[in-house]
This record gives sequence, C-alpha cells and structure tokens, in this order.
Amino acid sequence: MSFQFNYEEAFSRNIGWVTGQEQQILRGKTIAIAGMGGVGGVHLLTLARLGVGAFHIADLDTFEVANFNRQVGATMSTLGRPKVEVLAEMARDINPEINITSFPSGIDENNLSEFFTGVDLYVDGLDFFAFSARQATFAACARLGIPAITAAPLGMGAALLNFLPGKMTFEEYFCLNDLPEEEKALRFMLGLAPARLQLGYLVDPTRVDLAQHRGPSTIMACQLCAGVAATEALKILLSRGKALAAPHGLHFDAYRNKMARTWRPGGNNNPMQRLALSIAKRYLSKQANPAPTRSLEVMESATQSVIEKILDLARWAPSGDNTQPWRFEIVNDYQLVVHGFDTRGHCVYDLDGHPSQIALGALLETISIAATGHGLRASIQRRVDLPETTPTFDVSFEPDPQIQPDPLIPFITKRSVQRRPMRTRPLTPEEKRALEAAVGDAFRVLWLEGFGSKWRTARLMFANAKLRLTMREAYEVHRSVIQWNARFSEDKVPDQAIGLDPLTTRLMGWVMQNWKRVEFFNTFLAGTLAPRIQLDLIPGIACAAHFVLMAEHEPRSIDDYVEAGRTLQRFWLAAAKLGLQLQPEMTPLIFAGYVREGIRFSQSSGAWEQAQHLAKRLEGLVGQKNASQAVFMGRIGASPPAAARSLRHSLIHLIIKKKV
Repeated sequence: MSFQFNYEEAFSRNIGWVTGQEQQILRGKTIAIAGMGGVGGVHLLTLARLGVGAFHIADLDTFEVANFNRQVGATMSTLGRPKVEVLAEMARDINPEINITSFPSGIDENNLSEFFTGVDLYVDGLDFFAFSARQATFAACARLGIPAITAAPLGMGAALLNFLPGKMTFEEYFCLNDLPEEEKALRFMLGLAPARLQLGYLVDPTRVDLAQHRGPSTIMACQLCAGVAATEALKILLSRGKALAAPHGLHFDAYRNKMARTWRPGGNNNPMQRLALSIAKRYLSKQANPAPTRSLEVMESATQSVIEKILDLARWAPSGDNTQPWRFEIVNDYQLVVHGFDTRGHCVYDLDGHPSQIALGALLETISIAATGHGLRASIQRRVDLPETTPTFDVSFEPDPQIQPDPLIPFITKRSVQRRPMRTRPLTPEEKRALEAAVGDAFRVLWLEGFGSKWRTARLMFANAKLRLTMREAYEVHRSVIQWNARFSEDKVPDQAIGLDPLTTRLMGWVMQNWKRVEFFNTFLAGTLAPRIQLDLIPGIACAAHFVLMAEHEPRSIDDYVEAGRTLQRFWLAAAKLGLQLQPEMTPLIFAGYVREGIRFSQSSGAWEQAQHLAKRLEGLVGQKNASQAVFMGRIGASPPAAARSLRHSLIHLIIKKKV
C-alpha cells in the first residue's frame, strides 16, 4: 500500500484550536532552535507536529547512552550519530515538506547571522551550562528584534521566560555579564525559577554540581517544556493571546501539582533575588564536597568497574549516626576486602561494638543484593584471627547465569530514616506478611500495635531520651554527629532530619555549644522536655506500629550481630518497597544490654540506676526472653520520605589502596 503526505490532512486535528488560516500562517513560519538534546529535540518535534514549516537547528554533539533518559532522538540505532542529523530525519518523517537548515557545528559568533536569517522566533534548547552560547544567541535576538523563548526543565516541571522585542532583555534579566561559570549557573537557575518549586523533592543533592556542570534530569520535565514553549510559540507567531514577557514568568511543577506566576522587576538585581542568591551561595558552600572529591566522583561515574558500581550502592547501607564504619579494598575485578571498625572508643552507644557490627551486616547484605544486578553471587568470609574492634571480611564474586536481579535493588538508595510523625493507619496483613518473610526463618518480628502498645512504647522512648539527653557521654556524641543548619550531610546527621521544629532546633543548636549550657537548661528550664516530646512521645504514637526484631537465641558473637544486620537490611528494604518509612529506636536495647552485661557506660549521677529501671520497663513491654534476644527495635508506618537525610561519603573517600 502506498501512502502520500498531505499537509492539510496531517494537521487537520489542530483545526478548532487554530483556524485553517492560522494553520497556514504556521506553515509559513521559521523557528530557530539551538541545541537538539533534552529539550531542543522535543521542541523541534512538537513544533513540527504543530505544523510549523521551517526550522534552523544547531548542535555539534552526537548521541550517547547517557542521553537515553530524556532525549527523544537517543536510541540504540542512533548512538554516535550527529543530533542535528537524527532530529532532522525525525522531523521530516512527520512532515516531508518541512524545510530544515542544519548547523552541525553548533552556533558561534561566526554563524549567528546566518542562523537567524529569516527567523520568526527563537526557542532555546541549549545545554543548561552553555552560558556563552546562550548569552550570544539572546543578545542577537534582542539586536535583530526576534522574540525568544527559554523553557528550562527543572525536576519534574518547566520554568518559562519570554524575551520579546522592546521588552527586558536576557542580559538585563539574568545579569550574567562576565561572571565565573558557577556564578552564572546559580544566577541562571534562580532567575529561571524564582519560586523554586523543584527543590522540595531533590533526593540526592550530590548529583547537583554547578562547578562540574552536572545535574539530574527527567524526560517529564523536557516534555513539559516542549508543551509550554510550543504554546507560547503559537501565541507569539499568531499574535494571539497574551504572551508574558520577562520579568514575568511561569513555573509549573507536575510533581508538586503547583503552578507559580513569577515577577521579578530588575531580574537578578531585584532585592528578593539578591537575597536568594546570597542564601543559595551559603547553602552550597555548606553542602558541597571538597572540589577534588567531586571531580573524582564525576570521573568515576563514567569509568566505574562492576565492583565499584556494586560498592557505590552498598555504601548507602544504614549505620548509627551515619558513622559508616567500613572501608573498601578492591583486590581485583572479583574480590574485595571490607575493613570494618567500631566506635566504642568514643561513642557511648557503641561500647560493645554491637551497633557497628549490625551496620556492617547491613553493608554486606547490600553488597550481596547489589551484586545480583550484575549477575554475580557474593561469597563473604570473616577473618576470625583479627580483633573484634576491626572486623574484616573477604568478599568474592562469582558469575551465576541463574541469578536474577534482586527486586530490592531500586530501594537501596531510597531507604532512609523518617524521624517525624507518620500516618497512624495500621499495617495491612499483606504488609506484615511481606515484612516477616523478609527476615527469614532465623529471626522473628514482634509487633507492638494498637494505641495502648504504642503509648507504652512511646513512654519508654520518652524515658530513655531523658537518660541520653542528661549524661555527658551522650552529649559529646550528639555534638559531634549533628551538622547544624543543614538539610543533607555526607558524614553526620543534618539538624533538619532530627525531627524538631525550627524554633526548638535553633535553641538546641545554641544550647549544645557547651555542656554548661546543657546542664543549666536541663536543671532549671526543663531543657529535655520539648525535644523528648517532639522526638519520642509524639512520633511514638504517630506511626502504624513499633516492632522488635529478634533472633532465635540470645546473640553473643560478632557473627550473630552481623547476621542480624543482614536481616535488618532486608526488612528495611522490604519496608521501603512497600512505601513504608522506618525509624530505629535502639536506645532501650542498648541500655538494657549494658545492664545485662554489667557495662558501666556513664559517670553521670544516677545514670546506672536509670538504666536498670528502663531495662525492667523494656522487659515489661516485650517480655524478658524477647528483650534478651532482641537485636533491633524501631517504629514503622506509611509516610512521605524524609525531606532531609544523611547522605554518604563518596566512593572515592571509602576506597583504600591495596595493602602490601
């Protein structure tokens, strides 16, 4: 069967939203698009389907695998091919009559005149960090009287600005001038999206690196940009409807279901923008890694071996206070050594090393899970001749054609701690069965459900919190592990993740600057009351249930606790897969364990007597035998993920050189 193209028929479904005469006007228009990547490519195809008749397109790049998540022209069959060539073919497949002039060397000062000859509208598709080229193209548009659109993909939304003839120019709005590249990136981002709707759901800020010209992206944002920009193009080309001009803009975020109309007179010179820029700079200076580490991390992401990819996931395993008690020694492509350590020398919560051993078990389980994604089976052996303070494990990988990727892999990086209140709806029978199945036969789960059990558990946590907030040894730990004024932290716990309200957080930050302030507040101002209510009592009730993970027999050896950690990680990842959040509640088990073992953990007056009383309360809650067999305790429930969280050291920081 032979098919023939007919313009009127091809675009007849546009009629109704545009008139037949307007469709013919679009047919006679020429649009220039610089950049055929994430947004530029979909701009071209969207406008081609609108029936625009001619384009000037520019890009000097070729397609690669890293483009697959967002670029419409990126497929296995187009790898290595020039982007302008591929997108021109795709556009001509939509409209064989389309007139496309390609600029395969990109755009620069030498060809801008030709690029804009006969052009009715410019649509920006340049890479986010192509500031010199972007400044040059928009300056040319202002000089030539060509309307210009930029629609930026931010998170899962689109931010739009139009620069129209006779109105505010690109440079007047963004004020990029000859500033350093990182400053330009910051000004461009804040200028595009003064409402900053996208920031609330960024789950891994380490993927944003303005200095290295690196950031995450989504296809949803690119598609939204194309829809918004094409609509503005229609209004501008047909002189129909109001097209906002800078300093007015739009920002729609599909993830947050929000749309903001922005207005920044003076652009980035607006006092509000200048304040935002100042805050952003301070924030980035606190959150950023040292430049050498970030640079190496960028390099490793492109050149990682399979074993490094496994470890890059494994490093997200949980550890108390984000201590990350492990370092990796890569022996060869199929062998590595995990060098563990504990923090008993300086952490009151780890005096017997058991919490660190549980964390190491979680790491080893994560290694095994991540290995299945590469068709490998992990074999792990502890070196029994070394001290328990430095547990060391030999890990080897063997290809197994029968092994399937573990379904828990996608949740390794999503799993986090939620310290704020959760929903109180009970766990469903199906959820409980899935969680109990995750722990296997060697462990069992004791559920503390219903308001009565939750209230008793919350009161136990409230009482334990008084002990840990009034002894000097715990204060030293808290002071060293909290990163103040932070949403994320690579090696500590950010204060915004602790669970306190902003006012109490600021007060606690001031009080904890020295022990004398802590003693004064605790003695005369009931200093522990507000944090205990917010961190223990309210969350203890606001959850689906508390749980205790128990071994078949009382754990004694390091191997018992390592195995407990492996089981815990599967339980926690299974919870994340179910969309449930979790918070550890380990202090009752830790203090009760010290009492059983006779470990004097504090010189504070009355601490030992308090711990003995709390141990009996724990036994009254879960039973004496269960208390002795318990390896982990926590609360669980349905809830959005935590907005602030601990991150991890980069892999470069965790890998040590092979020992001779």
